[in-house]
Amino acid sequence: MSVVPHVRPNHAELMRRIAAGDPAALSDLYDLSSRYVYGICLKVLRNHADAEEVTLDVYAQAWRQASRFDADRSEPLSWLLMLARSRAIDRLRARGGVHRHEEDFDQARDLASPLLDPEAGTALAQRASTVRAALACLPAEQREVIELAYFQGLTHTEVAEKLAQPLGTAKSRIRLALQRLRQTLGPNAEGWTT
Repeated sequence: MSVVPHVRPNHAELMRRIAAGDPAALSDLYDLSSRYVYGICLKVLRNHADAEEVTLDVYAQAWRQASRFDADRSEPLSWLLMLARSRAIDRLRARGGVHRHEEDFDQARDLASPLLDPEAGTALAQRASTVRAALACLPAEQREVIELAYFQGLTHTEVAEKLAQPLGTAKSRIRLALQRLRQTLGPNAEGWTT
């Protein structure tokens, strides 16, 4: 009996299949990426039920908009994560933002699937280390706005208010930080599809 190795499809191929109406491709994309999408939603919303609901909304939107996805402009996982962040912030605004539920973030770690194979786990740890190193190279004011906007889920306006800065200053610092991160991570980020 021969064993056929399991070949995981890449995200771009899955998006092409989803655009063609293949529900199995959506299922595969969900299996490959939902832990990251859910993690972003939970980080922003701090509420398990809301994070689950927004995660499902993201994949419903991916199904509806797959034909409009442009692989030349973005990686599918990056696109999904931006959708997740945007939808989570929208949900946060809808429920008033200031009434965020405070839950222990250690619980979020337990929600991630432990099914990463050793190779994928090592690659993910290396990516995380690379991103942390890139963040550490940013000037303090740029690192601060990135952490508030992307890791705490604050909107640009909320970042400006929290730091008592003009909105334009906060937006400029976020833009400059993202440009610097793209420059720093550019060569290292190639092939990051999972």
